[in-house]
Amino acid sequence: VGVKEDSFNVLDLAEYTKNRPWWRKVFAPSSGSSAEKYNVATQLVIGGVTGWCTGFIFQKVGKLAATAVGGGFFLLQIANHTGYIKVDWKLVERDVNKAKQQLKFHSSGNKMSPEVKSRVDEVIIFLKKNVILTGGFAGGFLLGMAS
Repeated sequence: VGVKEDSFNVLDLAEYTKNRPWWRKVFAPSSGSSAEKYNVATQLVIGGVTGWCTGFIFQKVGKLAATAVGGGFFLLQIANHTGYIKVDWKLVERDVNKAKQQLKFHSSGNKMSPEVKSRVDEVIIFLKKNVILTGGFAGGFLLGMAS
């Protein structure tokens, strides 16, 4: 009977995670693609459930926000009509036109900063690697919005 020698590798987690982004610290280094970890059905279920929850909450919050904004405008119109407040419409029109000019100026360049471009590229790479999970999330989100 041969003697079996066990060898153990010691992993210093503090050193290991020092130069890693926060999501890799949480989800482990191989979290780039969930296709490596889960089968297709599991990815669809995870994506669908999280998408449905997000869509449902988004729908409820959206209704609440629309009600608050609409009610606020309604109350302002009543206050303006009854004389509690006076709106300088010429000033409002001038400010809106100034904002339109600034938007046209900023959108004419149509160039993203390098930081934004790198983040967008990271998101696109993540979505491509996790296309099944993303598809499940999108479907679940639409179902959550509809329910």
